[in-house]
Amino acid sequence: MTDSIIAWYDDVHRLIIEHPSSNFLNKPNTPVRITERSTNTHYYNANINHRDEKEIIVELDNPLPIGRDLVLVWNELEIPIYTRKITRTKWFEDNFFTNRKLGAFCNNKSTSFSIWSPVATAVHLQIKNNFYLLDRNQDGSWSISLDGDFHRTTYIYQITINDFTQEVIDPYAKSVTANSTEGVIIDLNRTNALNHQRPNKITKFQDAIIYELHLRDLSTHENSGINNKGNYLGLTESNTVTNLGYSTGRCYINELGITHVQLLPVNDFARVDDLHPNNSYNWGYDPLFFQAPEGSYSSNPTNPLSRINELKSCIDSCHEDNLSVILDVVYNHVFQIDHSSFEKMVPGYFFRYHDNGELSNGTGVGNDFASEKLMARKFILDTIDYFLNEYNVDGFRFDLMGAIDVTTMQEIQKRCQKEKEFILLLGEGWDLPTALPANQKSTPNQAHELTGIAFFNDFFRDTLKGNLFAADSKGYVNGEGMHVEHLPHLVTGCVLSKYGIPFAENPGQIVNYVECHDNHTLWDRLSITNSHFTVDERKKTHQLATAITILSQGIPFLHAGQEWYRTKHGDENSYQSGDNINQLNWSQRETEEESIAFVRTLIELRKRYPVFRLPSVEDINNYVHILPTIHPVFGYTLLDNDADITIYINPTNTCYDLQLPSSANWKVAVSNEFIKRNEQVVIGEQTTLHPYEILVLVKQRSHQKAKNHAIKSYVSQEKGQ
Repeated sequence: MTDSIIAWYDDVHRLIIEHPSSNFLNKPNTPVRITERSTNTHYYNANINHRDEKEIIVELDNPLPIGRDLVLVWNELEIPIYTRKITRTKWFEDNFFTNRKLGAFCNNKSTSFSIWSPVATAVHLQIKNNFYLLDRNQDGSWSISLDGDFHRTTYIYQITINDFTQEVIDPYAKSVTANSTEGVIIDLNRTNALNHQRPNKITKFQDAIIYELHLRDLSTHENSGINNKGNYLGLTESNTVTNLGYSTGRCYINELGITHVQLLPVNDFARVDDLHPNNSYNWGYDPLFFQAPEGSYSSNPTNPLSRINELKSCIDSCHEDNLSVILDVVYNHVFQIDHSSFEKMVPGYFFRYHDNGELSNGTGVGNDFASEKLMARKFILDTIDYFLNEYNVDGFRFDLMGAIDVTTMQEIQKRCQKEKEFILLLGEGWDLPTALPANQKSTPNQAHELTGIAFFNDFFRDTLKGNLFAADSKGYVNGEGMHVEHLPHLVTGCVLSKYGIPFAENPGQIVNYVECHDNHTLWDRLSITNSHFTVDERKKTHQLATAITILSQGIPFLHAGQEWYRTKHGDENSYQSGDNINQLNWSQRETEEESIAFVRTLIELRKRYPVFRLPSVEDINNYVHILPTIHPVFGYTLLDNDADITIYINPTNTCYDLQLPSSANWKVAVSNEFIKRNEQVVIGEQTTLHPYEILVLVKQRSHQKAKNHAIKSYVSQEKGQ
């Protein structure tokens, strides 16, 4: 055997020996044989097609049997045949895709194990100090069934590929040990049952009001009133209050009027020590095991059941309060490819490569998960299915969704549509430089193929507060009305071509936001772009952005604490900055009750009037109308079933006299001018708009005829008639 020379199986009909020595170059072109080393089984002869200083190419008439310990016999030499690029061929996909159930399935009498590794020559299951050889199946999976009760028992695989054996944790593991050193066998029937059904609160995307939350941020502050700080159980506590008696935690979120809590990743992730979680911090976008809950959020990370039961309790408690739960999922990359179970099981298969053989890195973290590969797609779909069935979640937010292929997202949508309740799907549709054709990326350009999936609207964000990647850039609310010409497009959901290039196909595909966990909070951004403003002016500017987010067509998305001017003290990328930077400051919540009430009122208004949640492009065109105003004031009217709702926004420090659409008794529904705006009703057709004020006026109508007349009137006004 020649240890230094390897015949790489890169193509169905080709072996390659790289950088051969002069001894190989001088050998005669005699036929070579393919043989299985352990059994000495002869498969067939092959021919040397080409050789030079760079490589020797051996042509094969037939595909080689994958998963066998093969050698290339050349005269007296035996050269090991190792699999490499063959795993990235269509032939490999066609021959080894399987719908087999993968993972460990346990009851009190036996456990069945199944793992997919077609290129392995041997797979052993290690349970404590016992080793069991698995049986190889034709589809490239390996399986075994063991009698006995293995519930809560640790397990790990020993997989041999290319004469190298390494430990592999099952990617389908439902729980893992503290700090993810081994998988744990779980009988799911012996985990806690869910007591509450999903809230059946929405029938379309636009009914949702999303509140993005990091579990640990919710409770770690000393004034949170929450006992279980930094873990799953913090969200289960009811009626928590600050020292001054103001609501906190889940109770506060519910009072605000939120429909959906979006949790940053709660699956097992890296960089936080499960046993000493207070020593480090992470958002959770360093995924390790996708079906196992994160251990650092558990009250007892050494008990593999605790993380499962506590995450279930966390979700169940939200459902008890009619709060839906969206999980932020990271299916675009893994933390470290070399340590990934996927790479260890089938090297080169689960990750995306460029044509030149280099790893694709569109995600910017060193690897792109190849969602378009059939078994990678199967894993994602199996994981979605698992969280729907076992945890009863209400939706999924897909991190860097633009790196996931369209077909996979379509299959996810099909699976979610099987649920009787409405499952909300949204994601970051950024067009990333991943090794995937543009028409296969799940970006807004493909929105016509993903009509049941919503996209974060960065045009909305940047129009209101400035270009995200230019710190001194300003937008409409912080730039004295800059980009006012885009406001008609924003408030109508960015779907009407008369106001701009449509961002997506329908308003249910639009997620409107001005801040999230990434980058500066809005308050910190305003502290940079508007440092010359007084604190009160910055607060009013902040309120304009939040109000436009809530009152525009599409899906409003709020970052936790946004309603009370959340700050991360200028930290633009706080993914591991610690609790002192990231935690929700509940003492600040105490001092900003007036501002919180303002946001609460906006949410109530949106829920009360369906015209803020129109389902189609046609409805928006018919029932939302832009008003003529003095620059840079912006105004628009919405025609609800029994009311006209008129909204004016002033992004300057100047007062403006307004001519209202008609003379009537206009109820002041919302204003952020808490001092000067003391009237409850504007009588007539004149009023004043104060600096940095948003004013929402409502005029009730009594019958359909008035509505039809109003529609004709506004259409005529827009046409200049």
